[in-house]
Amino acid sequence: MRDCTTFYIDGQWVAPAEPRRLDVINPATEAVAGVISLGSSADVDRAVAAAQRAFEKYSRATRAERMALLQSVIDAYKRRMDDMALAISEEMGAPLAKVARPQQAPSGLGHFMVALGILKDFEFEKMQGTTQIVREPVGVCGLITPWNWPANQIACKVAPALACGCTMVLKPSEIAPFSGHVMAEILHEAGVPPGVFNLVDGDGPTVGAALAAHPGIDMVSFTGSTRAGILVDKAAADTVKKVSLELGGKSPNIILDGAPLEQAVAHGVLVMMNNTGQSCNAPSRMLVPRKHLAQVEAIAAAVVAKIVVGDPADPQTTMGPQSSEAQWRKVQGLIEQGIREGAKLVCGGPGRPEGIARGFYTRPTIFSNVTNDMTIAREEIFGPVLCILPYDTEDEAIRIANDTPYGLSAYVFGDTHEHAMAMGSRIRAGNVHINGANLDTRGSFGGYKQSGLGREWGAFGFEEFLEVKSVFGAGGG
Repeated sequence: MRDCTTFYIDGQWVAPAEPRRLDVINPATEAVAGVISLGSSADVDRAVAAAQRAFEKYSRATRAERMALLQSVIDAYKRRMDDMALAISEEMGAPLAKVARPQQAPSGLGHFMVALGILKDFEFEKMQGTTQIVREPVGVCGLITPWNWPANQIACKVAPALACGCTMVLKPSEIAPFSGHVMAEILHEAGVPPGVFNLVDGDGPTVGAALAAHPGIDMVSFTGSTRAGILVDKAAADTVKKVSLELGGKSPNIILDGAPLEQAVAHGVLVMMNNTGQSCNAPSRMLVPRKHLAQVEAIAAAVVAKIVVGDPADPQTTMGPQSSEAQWRKVQGLIEQGIREGAKLVCGGPGRPEGIARGFYTRPTIFSNVTNDMTIAREEIFGPVLCILPYDTEDEAIRIANDTPYGLSAYVFGDTHEHAMAMGSRIRAGNVHINGANLDTRGSFGGYKQSGLGREWGAFGFEEFLEVKSVFGAGGG
């Protein structure tokens, strides 16, 4: 059992101000996998003070010094890659061989590598006539991260913050905290100066709220639900700090008439079901020509039939459990709601998969004949539940795609690249995948509408951790 009851503050592991222990549950077994301490506002004060002291020096680190530090982090991360994968699999149930090792753990490393590449050429200063435009580190940053892609979400904040000269306090999810502790160990091994990176465990209403409202925090970067993001934004408002929010999604996946149906549907189902459907950008609404609906249902059901749900440690497993009992109950409730509202259940349904009596496992579920006013088409389910919605015209498909309070991601699979591009340009979303294209961490990640504020990844991620200063007359007379 893992003992993660100390916090990383000012370069060392320290006891919390008040001992409040929380068991961390392995979602595959429902057994206690470890224990953390729930922090308090006093712990946040201590961590922020350390970050403030460190900022004075670290904010003046040269580009070469920050590049060397990022390279050291990359080297340490590579040495600890399997430790990271094991932690993620244990804390949130990602299948070790199919998800934790090939996807989850490397995604964190990727952000440090991209940040290093961008830092080499990033333009922190430029002349505009006689005015010097300077981009400077924003200050002390509060980072609040979720449980679904823990290493990825921590790294895509920590890496640009380090690259830009910021100091920070991280609150990882209390549901999946082990990976955050491994990350702190990696950063310590890499030689990150004391106080530059700090970690305080805790829940959102206590530590998360304290970070968002703290007058010593200059910027808060949050990833999580839209509901929680609104609370963070409100808590930050009194101190008028910079806020970056990466929130929920209900992403449309438009399959156009003439697209290679087998390929397009299989791709959409597998991307939806990856990570047990626990991805904010999952293509959860598949829009298909009405005349192909029966064929699409058959293809989708056949793809789901090949998914292996089970023990994350089994190398044959492709889908693990939901991350927690609360998440499992939420998803079960929404599946039952879909049935009550009259959607056609193609496969799956309520309850655990056959033969599994323990663990927070959900049956991969597909609904068809879904209308966009149904609860399962409106709410972010965050589980392995796909909604298939028929359409008659492309204009109707675009209307359905955009009829959502979210705008994180969208997917278009067409008969030609040009046709798919034209449709993609009409969707109100921060990310659009054309004909099965993968994510690009040198691009941007973030959403329109209630999917968030600001952008992460690549050079756009740097901008969130920088302030802009104009020095008038810097060029002389």
